[in-house]
Amino acid sequence: MTISERLHISKVPRHVAIIMDGNGRWAARHGSVRTIGHEQGIEAVRSTVEGAGEIGIDYLTLFAFSTENWYRPVEEVNALMSLLVHAIDAETDNLMKNNVRVTVIGETSKLPEHVRLKLMGCVDRLKNNTGLTVIFALSYSSKWEITEAARKIASDVLEGKVNPDDINNQLFEKYLSTSGIPDPELLIRTSGEYRISNFLLWQIAYAELYFTEVLWPDFRKEDLFRAIQAFQDRERRFGLTSEQITS
Repeated sequence: MTISERLHISKVPRHVAIIMDGNGRWAARHGSVRTIGHEQGIEAVRSTVEGAGEIGIDYLTLFAFSTENWYRPVEEVNALMSLLVHAIDAETDNLMKNNVRVTVIGETSKLPEHVRLKLMGCVDRLKNNTGLTVIFALSYSSKWEITEAARKIASDVLEGKVNPDDINNQLFEKYLSTSGIPDPELLIRTSGEYRISNFLLWQIAYAELYFTEVLWPDFRKEDLFRAIQAFQDRERRFGLTSEQITS
């Protein structure tokens, strides 16, 4: 019996988020430059998206580029931007064929114009698809997102659109980049690091965390299935007792 066959399809998380880490270390272990590690990471994305669609995940968020990544060497950042354009060109037809919708969260205004236009073209082309939604976090940080939400709320308060007494969790969530999207139930980080790295801090308040030693370029859908199997073996209590959950 394969790993996917051992999963309880009725208990597959609706939303899985992944911190894709380890491209640089993969390249170093293979005697290559860092950009080769990023290139190999595309195959990991392809396999993971395929696996997510196979088992009925509704939303898959991939942390592709953080706001902190802008401080990496210029040559690496430029290579990443070129790789992003290449990936969009190479994968959009296949995503369309598989009914995948794509959306983006993050400070995309910082992306080079040609990259942003290419990305938005992909999003627009796939917007009517009804299968798996892949959310790419690009030029993203959770502190930026939360700060932006607070700024927008403050602006709406000043304009009389929001009463300060009405501000609660539900209202705040409407101002986040992920408004209308269910919070992740499972967060995966590859490469053996045990950090959240400023990713979806609000949204993962009750997510199960899964860390794997596998470097991102080596990650495949079978690794996704192992993470989900571990998720299904856990008891999620949300502050309640085991007795309350089972009663």
